[in-house]
Amino acid sequence: MAKKGLKRYEMIMDFMFLFLFIINLSACRGSEVEFELLLSMKASINDHSHALSNWNSSVSFCKWNGITCFGSSHVSKIELPGKNLSGRIPESIFRLPNIQSIDLSSNQLSDEIPRNLSSCFSLRYLNLSSNNLTGLIPSAHLPVLETLDLSNNMLSGEIPEDIGLFSGLKVLDFGGNVLSGRIPDSVTNMTMLEFLTLASNQLTGEIPRKLGLMKSLRWIYLGYNNFSGEIPKEIGELTALKHLDLVYNNLTGEIPSSLGNLMNLEYLFLYFNKLTGPIPKPIFNLKKLVSLDLSDNSLSGEIPELFSQLQNLEILHLFSNNFSGKIPNALSSLPHLQVLQLWSNRLSGEIPRDLGKYNNLTVLDLSTNNLTGKIPENLCASGRLFKLILFSNSLEGEIPKSLSLCKSLQRVRLQKNRLSGELSPEFTTLPVVYFLDISSNNLSGRIDDNKWDMPQLQMLNLASNSFFGPVPGSFGSKKVENLDLSGNNFSGNIPQSFGELSELMELKLSENELSGQIPDQLSYCKKLVTLDLSHNHLTGEIPTSISAMPVLGQLDLSVNELTGTIPANLGNVESLVQVNISHNHFHGSLPSTGAFLAINSSAVTGNKLCGGEKTSGLPPCDGVKNHARWFVLIFFLAFLMMFAIIVSFSIFVRQRKGSELMKRVESNQDGTWELQFLNSRASKSIRIKDIISSLREENLVASGKTGLSYKGKSASNNKQFLAKKIASISTGYWMDWTQLYKVNHPNIVKLLATCRSGKAAVLVYEYIEGKHLSEVIQGLSWERRLKVAVGIARALKYLHCYCSPSIIVGDITPQKIMVDEKDEAHLRLSLPGIDYLNSDSKCFNSSAYVAPEAAETKGSSKGLTTEKSDIYGFGLLLIELLTGKSAADPELGIHGSVVEWARYCYSDCHLEMWVDTALINNNNKVVNQIVETMNLGLQCTAGNPAARPCAIDIVKSLESVVRSGSCVSSGLKLFSVGL
Repeated sequence: MAKKGLKRYEMIMDFMFLFLFIINLSACRGSEVEFELLLSMKASINDHSHALSNWNSSVSFCKWNGITCFGSSHVSKIELPGKNLSGRIPESIFRLPNIQSIDLSSNQLSDEIPRNLSSCFSLRYLNLSSNNLTGLIPSAHLPVLETLDLSNNMLSGEIPEDIGLFSGLKVLDFGGNVLSGRIPDSVTNMTMLEFLTLASNQLTGEIPRKLGLMKSLRWIYLGYNNFSGEIPKEIGELTALKHLDLVYNNLTGEIPSSLGNLMNLEYLFLYFNKLTGPIPKPIFNLKKLVSLDLSDNSLSGEIPELFSQLQNLEILHLFSNNFSGKIPNALSSLPHLQVLQLWSNRLSGEIPRDLGKYNNLTVLDLSTNNLTGKIPENLCASGRLFKLILFSNSLEGEIPKSLSLCKSLQRVRLQKNRLSGELSPEFTTLPVVYFLDISSNNLSGRIDDNKWDMPQLQMLNLASNSFFGPVPGSFGSKKVENLDLSGNNFSGNIPQSFGELSELMELKLSENELSGQIPDQLSYCKKLVTLDLSHNHLTGEIPTSISAMPVLGQLDLSVNELTGTIPANLGNVESLVQVNISHNHFHGSLPSTGAFLAINSSAVTGNKLCGGEKTSGLPPCDGVKNHARWFVLIFFLAFLMMFAIIVSFSIFVRQRKGSELMKRVESNQDGTWELQFLNSRASKSIRIKDIISSLREENLVASGKTGLSYKGKSASNNKQFLAKKIASISTGYWMDWTQLYKVNHPNIVKLLATCRSGKAAVLVYEYIEGKHLSEVIQGLSWERRLKVAVGIARALKYLHCYCSPSIIVGDITPQKIMVDEKDEAHLRLSLPGIDYLNSDSKCFNSSAYVAPEAAETKGSSKGLTTEKSDIYGFGLLLIELLTGKSAADPELGIHGSVVEWARYCYSDCHLEMWVDTALINNNNKVVNQIVETMNLGLQCTAGNPAARPCAIDIVKSLESVVRSGSCVSSGLKLFSVGL
C-alpha cells in the first residue's frame, strides 16, 4: 500500500510540474508576443525626442520608458504623453491583450484612429488628445472603458450613433475637433458619465432633453458650437452638476428656472448666446455658485437684490446686456467677490455706497452705463483693487481720497464723466499705476504744485479738463510713452525736461495757453511718433533738430505765433506723413519733398508761404517781384542746367558700366529681369546679378507653398538681403509697390526692391538675423513674449495711423514675424493687395489668421479686409503668445476656435490655467499682466469689427501692461494648456 501511495504521489507531482510548465510556456509565449507588438509599435512611430531609446532587447520591456506591467510580464499601461512622437498610431498597440491604460496625448500623431480599437477588452483609459488625428471617430464596444479623451484633434464627421455602447464611461471629451451633426440620443445610455465635453466643434441642432436622464453628470461643456433652440429645462434635474458651460452658441429664449435646482453648481457660463428675459429668481438658490457669466446676451430687467444669497460668488460677469435699473446693494455684501464687470448695460442711479467695503475686489468695470452720483469711498477697502474702469458715465464730485491711498491700483480709467475738484497730492504718487486716464471731466487746479512720483506711469491722459498753471517738468517716470494734456488752460513754456522721456511716443499739448519757443530738447525723444502743439501761443522758429527725429509721423503746429521759414530738411523725414502748420507767421517756400508733396491747403493756410504742389493752394514762389530773387533764380536755373548735363552724362556712363539705377533691366540665361528699388541706399549696393546669384540651393533658408526664400549678399559691400522668389505677377500689380516706399519703422522689415521677369518674381527684403516667431515661441519667457507683442503693436500703429493711405497687413501670422537676437520683433509686409508671403511652412494654414468678415468674402472682389481685420489677427497673435496655442494648429479644430477656447479658459478657470507658473514663482505682477493681456486679446478678436480697439489704443494698453511688470524674472516661462 505504501508503494502504491508513493507512486500516486509521484504521478500527481509530475502532473503539477507539467501544468506549471505549460503555464510558464504560455506566459513566455505571451510575453514574447507583447515584446514583438511593442517593437512593431516603435518601428511605426517617429521618435524625434528619443523617448523610446531604451526600447530594445537589452532591457526587460517592463522597464522600458512609458511601460507599466502588472505581475512581471504583461503590459498594463503605455504612458507617453508629450514625447514629440509623430506618424500613425500603430494597430499593434490595440493588440496587447492585457492593456488597461493608453496615454499618447500631446504628441504629433496623425492620420486615422485604428479600426481595431474594439479588441482592447480590458482598456479602461484612452487618451489621444492634442494630436493631429483625422477621420471619423471609430465605432467600438469597450465595456470597461471609463475615460475616452480624443479632444484637440481634427476628427470630423458625426458622433457615432452607437456611442452609447461605451456604457461604462465616466469621462467623454471630444472637444476641439470639427465634428458636425447632432448629439445622438444614445449618449444617454452612458448613465455613469460624469464629464461630458463636446466643445469647440461644429455641432448643430438642439441640446438633447434626454441629458436630464444622466444623473451622474458633474460637468457639461458644450460651448463653441452651433446649437440652437432653448436651454433644456431637463438639465435642472442633474442635481450632481457642478459645472455647466453652454457658451458661444445660438441659444435663444429665457434661462430656464429649473437651473435653480442645481444645488451643487459652482460654475454657470451662458455667455455669448441670444438669451432674453430677466435672470430667473431660482438661480439665486445656487448657494455654491463661485462664478457666474451671463455676458454678451440680450438679458433685460433689473439686477435683483437676491444676489445677496450667493455668498460664495467670486466672479460676476453681466456685461453687454440690456440690464437697467440700479446696481443692487446686495453685491456689496458678497465677501468673496473679486471681479465685477457690468459694463455696456443701461444701469442708472448711484454706485452702491458700500461696494468694496465687505468685498475682496480686484477688478471693477462699470463703464458705459448711465451711472450718476459720486464714486464710493470703499472701492479699495480690500487693498487689492488693481483695475478700476468707470468711464462713460455721469459720475460727479471729487475723486475720493480713498482712491488716492489705494496703493494696489494699476489701471485707472475715469474719463468721460463729470468729476470735479483738484487732484490730491496722494493721487499723484500712486506707486504702481501705469495707465491713468481722467480726461473729459471738469477737474481743475494746478498740477505743478503736486509732487508727481508715479514710477510705473506709462500712459497719462488729463485732456479736456480745466487744469491751469505751468506744466510739470516731470511725472516721476522716465517710462511715459503717451502724454496727453490737451484741452486745458496750461500756461508757461513747454518743459525742456520732456526731452528726457526716451520712451515717449505721443505728446499732445494742444488747446492750451502755452507760450515761448518749442524746446530743441524734444528732438531727443527718438521714439516720438505724434507731436501736437496746436492752438497755443508758441513763438520762434521750428527747431531744425525736429528733422532728425527718426519715426515722427504726425506733426501739428497750427494756430500758434511761430515765425521763420520751414526747415527744408523737414521734408526729408521719411516717416512724416501728416503735417499741419496753418495759421502761424511762416514765410518763404514750402519744402517740395516728403509729406509736403501733396499737403492739403487747409494745413498751410494763414501764413506767407509760397510754392508747394497744386494741392497746397499756395502761390508760386516765382511770382514775387524782387530783382534779387530773379537774379538768384536765374543763376540757380543755370546751375541746375549745368548740373543736369553733368548728371545725365554720369548716368549714361554708369549705365554703360552696368551700375545702379532706381530702375534697371538686365538679360541673362534666365530671361530679362526688371529691377525697381524702393530704397535708395539699396540701389547703390544691390545689383540684379547679386539677386540672381543668390537663388541657389545652398542659400535656401526657407521654403513653402508661396515660394522660396534665399539669403543673398551684395558683391560690392557684402550687405546681406533676403530674396523671396514667388510666382510672376501681372504688370498692373507692380504699380502698387510705391505704397511701401516710405515705410520706415524699426519693427517692420524693409522691402528694398522688386525684381521680376516673365518666369518669376523676387521680392528683396532687408536681412534680419533671427528666426520666425513660430520657431522660437516655445522658448520665450513671458517678458520676451510681451516685448514681441509690443513691437508688432507699434508696427500696426505706424501702418494704420501714420501711413497715408493706411497700410493693411492682411494676416498677421507668426511666419511673418522675425525675432532677432535682442528679442525685437520685425513684421514682414506683403506688397499691397497680394497675399504671397503668408508662410514658409508647407503645412501652415494662414487662413486661420484671417478675420471672420474677411474669410466670409474670400474670393470676392469686394472683400472686407480692413484695419479692424488686422486687429483681429493681432488678437490671435496675443493669444498664441499667452498660451502657445496657434490659430493654425490642427489640434484646435475649426478656424477661430482658439479664440473661443481662450475665452472659455479666461472666464471659466479664474485664469488659474494662465497664471499657475506665475503663482508658483509668487509673482503677482505677472498674474495681473496676463489678465490684462488676455483681456486685450479677446477684445481684439471680437466678432463685431466695430467692437475691436484701434491700433493706438492697443499700444497704449499693451505697453502699459509691459511696464507694470518691469521687475519680472526673464526666466519665467509660459506653457500650453488644455481644456
